[in-house]
Amino acid sequence: MRRNRWLIRRARNFLAALVNGGITFTILLIAPLGLAAVMINTILVMVGTFLGEEITDFLVGILRQSIAGEIEPDHLHTSITRYRDRE
Repeated sequence: MRRNRWLIRRARNFLAALVNGGITFTILLIAPLGLAAVMINTILVMVGTFLGEEITDFLVGILRQSIAGEIEPDHLHTSITRYRDRE
């Protein structure tokens, strides 16, 4: 299951990079630039988008792990849940 999540995350990040690259490519083709400038700029936008999303996924994973310990109760059945669930 862990490998599947990794693959889905990479596919999502790659898809976002392709979409941003496609939009950039379309906009830059309209501008009077050379083809090399358009291609280099499009590739840089795609790489920047992919790396930005990878870094964001990494930071969100760290934050989720640090918050998970604070959210979980110390004991499974506390006095609140014991009485609340009887109603």
